[in-house]
This record gives sequence, structure tokens and C-alpha cells, in this order.
Amino acid sequence: MPAKIIQTNTTPFTRVTVDPITLDIVENALRNARAEMDAVLFRTAMSPGIREQHDAFPMIANEQGKMVVGQFGSFLYGFMQGYEGTIEDGDIFLTNDPYSCGGAVSHLNDWLLMMPIFHEGRLVSWSAMFGHMTDVGGKVPGSLPTDAKMIYEEGLIIPPTKIYRKGELNAELFNILLANTRMPEWNKSDFLAIIASLRLAERRVRENIQRFGVDSYISAMQDMLDRNKLAMGAIIKMFIPEGRDKASHFEDWIDDDGQGNGPFKIACTMWREGDLAIFDFAGSDPQSLSSINFLLNEEMFKMFFGAFTINLFDPQILFNDGFYDLVDVRIPAGCILKPKKPAALSCRTHMLGRIFDLMGGLLGQGAPDALNAAGFSDSPHFMYSGFDRDGKWFQLFQIGFGGVPGRPVGDGPDGHSMWPAFTNVPNEFLEAYFPLRIRTYATIPDSGGAGLHRGGNGITIAYEMLEAGEISIHDDRWLTYPWGVNGGEPGMRSTKTLVRADGTRENIPSKCDRIKVGPGDMLHFNTWGGGGWGDPLQRPADKVLADVERGLVSSNGARRYGVVIASGAVDARATEKLRAEMARARGETKLFDRGFENLRELKARAKKETGFEPPVDPVFFGARVAAE
Repeated sequence: MPAKIIQTNTTPFTRVTVDPITLDIVENALRNARAEMDAVLFRTAMSPGIREQHDAFPMIANEQGKMVVGQFGSFLYGFMQGYEGTIEDGDIFLTNDPYSCGGAVSHLNDWLLMMPIFHEGRLVSWSAMFGHMTDVGGKVPGSLPTDAKMIYEEGLIIPPTKIYRKGELNAELFNILLANTRMPEWNKSDFLAIIASLRLAERRVRENIQRFGVDSYISAMQDMLDRNKLAMGAIIKMFIPEGRDKASHFEDWIDDDGQGNGPFKIACTMWREGDLAIFDFAGSDPQSLSSINFLLNEEMFKMFFGAFTINLFDPQILFNDGFYDLVDVRIPAGCILKPKKPAALSCRTHMLGRIFDLMGGLLGQGAPDALNAAGFSDSPHFMYSGFDRDGKWFQLFQIGFGGVPGRPVGDGPDGHSMWPAFTNVPNEFLEAYFPLRIRTYATIPDSGGAGLHRGGNGITIAYEMLEAGEISIHDDRWLTYPWGVNGGEPGMRSTKTLVRADGTRENIPSKCDRIKVGPGDMLHFNTWGGGGWGDPLQRPADKVLADVERGLVSSNGARRYGVVIASGAVDARATEKLRAEMARARGETKLFDRGFENLRELKARAKKETGFEPPVDPVFFGARVAAE
């Protein structure tokens, strides 16, 4: 039963014609309000994940819950359809339970807050935001246990709840939430910062209504949604093939589940039927026994598709939910993208990141010139916790960055995030607030895939621990490579090495928890590079030389481009000869270069290079249920 909206004024809204100037004013006012929401949050939150890295996603929606401005798509419509209580003026709702909101949030660390905005007794809009809390309880610091088999091991589950009722905070419930986290002060501060950002949006919405009238405001939001639908409809018809017989298909893999099983395949087939774009994930592997499952909300995937497509083809389009009924997403129940409760979900970030690589491979097949290489791939996490010498608890959650892939328009940035508006935690902040020192922070030469447009290099960070404690690492792309396209080569894989204070070295898995460390131990955290775009033999030699001079490519690495560097300059004659030899030996370039021919060969190579036993084909939960 859908939620019951309590309105003291039931007068229906009237759709009116909004002139273009007024429409632009309302649109930019809402854009600015969305930016102000971020500013309020980042200036008042305490956790570095939100304050410094901006791991929070705001939105302003219309009265139906459709996002008009924002970043991560709307989760409100599904909430309104699934919540069985009342929605009243002054209420604010909180949830972090993926299973109760269809995956609108996808793991327990994300606290989602939603506030209805009323005007003269009528629901006119919504403001909402979710942010990643550093800790929500569970079996490990950071609440992202690699070995969790059920969601109950991952922290406190909050079903959709009125945390504010008619403007009053439910203090007793809030205290229960804070009592179940290792970082109550951070959670409290981050929570109140999100509340402040929602109230800021409420004020801006009411200012628009006071200026233009409620009917003009509602109509302007609908016009913005309609414009988005019109623009996206044109893009869909232009780049997505019509008919199942002309469908594009693509597959990629998550390397392992941290328990020795893998790789896990995600597969998607894309085609168009009239105006409708269809994405069918049939063929994806069954859900995992560990926490790498990703409960992919269909509306969220539409958001991924829209954000990716708009940025690829026309960044001037206002990104919102207007086009959603032009997309049909089909995800089989029980697969790794639609796990059945109570499957663990905390480490879903690997799969979430890989979805963007998958979309790049899908959308680019019909338009190779617009094809991006792989490189989003993941969102690596580093966590460090313990008690310092004064007995005070410390806990760091940090998101690392890899190499952005080569693109049709140029090289991929080095050591950067593809998440919109994400930034790194400044090293000075880390050293001031946590017992560690950053001994190295640099790009990794040659880690980006060679190409006409070079893949961005990964980064290496050397963390020296100053106190005894535990570290956790969550990453991927240690087995498979970020693939290159249009003749570009794959990027380098990730590695993690722990050098103990006595000089002994340990290769650390990409997914592990509770690794004990002591003073003087140093973790070398190396992320993957982005895949290259286009034939590397076509890259101008002077650009390769410039990369060598900047330390982004080594002199030996320049030979991957067929460029010979001698005495700090390009040897033109030797370069011409080498490029001719390489072209003859290589033959035709590949549309996709994954860096391996089959998974068996890839696993054997990985074991030789890393010393790790390669993952084995998993025993799936779904197969086990069927057998039982």
C-alpha cells in the first residue's frame, strides 16, 4: 500500500505555461540550491569521507518524488510506493536498509534522509540526501566486512522511519542509532549536517514559490523533466540499435569475493524497441556467498545510464529523472545484481564501479568513436583503526582513486575519481587527525594503458603507521585488467604490499579485514591505471616525450608507443623504424583489448606475478538453494 500523504489543502495544481526566462531562472535557482546543500554539508560534517571526499548525494524532487536536480537519481518514488505510513508536514524520514527500499541505497553505511516540503498545506517538493557514515556497527570497524554472509553482520539496519515527526526529533531512537556505532560523534555531526542541507533546500523552494507562484513552480519542474526526456529520447534513438537481432552485448568480471572465489561475471544486452531502451542482465552470475553482492535498483541504473550518456554525448543537458520511462531494466532475481535477502551487501562498491565500465563497453559498440576505455572499475577503500597511546579510539575510512580511462577527447586524468565531485582527503588532514604519515603520494609511471589517448596512471600511496592497530583493504582489478579500446592497451592492475618495520614484505589481498599493523609498518597502496584509447603508434612522439619529461611514462615505457627516446629527445629515425616493425607484428588493432585470451591463462599469470592463489569458480548460493 503506498504512503498516505496528509494534506490540509487538496486544491489540485494547475499546469501553466512558463516562459523561457522564468524557466531558466527556476532551473538555475534549483541548481544553486543543490550546490548550497553540498556547501552546508561539507562545512559542518565531521567524517573525512563526507567532509573531505564528498561521499554524499543531494537532490531536489517534485511532488511526485522525481528528481529535478541532483546527482544520484531519485529514490523517492520507490519509497513513496513502499512506505505504508503517513507523510506529513515536518516529517523527515531515515533509512539505510537496501532491502526495504528496493536498493535505493545499496549498503548500510549510507544513511538516506528524505524530507517532504509543504506549502500552504500541499506537498510541493522533496529534498533528500544520503551520506556514507564511517561506521554503523557490525563485525569490523568501518562496517564493510569482506567475509559477511548475511546483512545482519554488517551493522544496524534502519527500516524507513520517521526520525523527525512534525518537526520533532525522535531523540530516543536517534540515541539508539548512535549507541550502535564506533564513531557516534561523527555520525551525529554528519546526520545533523544532512538535516541542515535539507532545510536549506526547503527554504530555497519556498522562495521560488513566493516569487513565481506555486503553479508556475510545479509547472517549471515538469518542463525541466520534459526537456530531459526529449533530449534523452533523441540520444537513445541515435546510439542504441533497434531490434533484439541488432542488440549489443558486453561482459565484465569482479575479480573475487575475498573468500577465494571468482571471478564473478556481470553481463548485459542492450537494444531498443521503438522509443524504449532495454537493458537485460540475463547471464550475470548468481549472488555471492560474501558481501560483494550489489542490489541494483532499476531506477538507480537508469540514473547511471543517464549520467553516463549525458556526459558522453551532451553535458549541457540538465540531468534529472525525466527520461526514466524511456528505459526498461531487467535484472534476474537471485543474480549478483539482484540478491535475495538476507545476502550481505556491504562491499557492493566493486560491482557498482564496474557497472560504469560495463556501460562504456555497451554504449560504445554502436559508436566506436565515442567509446571509453575501462578505468572506473572500482572505488578502492582503505581503513585503519585502533587505540592510540592515550587510549583514544581512532578510525579512518578513505576512498582511493585510480586512473581514469582514455577518452575520445583526450587522455584520462592521472589518479583521479570518476565519481562526480569527489575529491581526495588532503595528506595534511590525514597526518593531523590520524596516527600515520604519508611517505609517498605519486602517480605510477606506465600504469595507464598506451593509446593515441593515454589511460590515466594509477597512484601509489605509502602509509606509515604510527600506532598499533588494524587495517582493511577493499579493492579490485588485481586479476583482470582495465581494458583498452580502439587499439588502446589495457591499464596496469592494482597491488597492495605491506612492508613491516623489520623489512619483511607481504603481498596483501585486494579484499581483506583486520590485518594487524604496528608502528613503523608501511602499506604501499597501488591502484590500477585506466585503459588506453586508440592506436598507441598514432600518438604524436612529442606528446610521448612530454609524458616522459613529466614522469608519467618511463623512457622504456615510451617504446610501447613505438617511440625511441635517446639523450632526452626523440630519435625520429629509430622511432619510425620501431613503429613500422610493431605495426607489422601486431596486425589489426582490437576494438577491445582485455589483456588476456581466457580466464585460465589470466589466473596462471596472476599467480606468477602476485604469488596469490587465483580464485576458484564459486559455489553459488543460488545453486546451493536449487540443490537443496
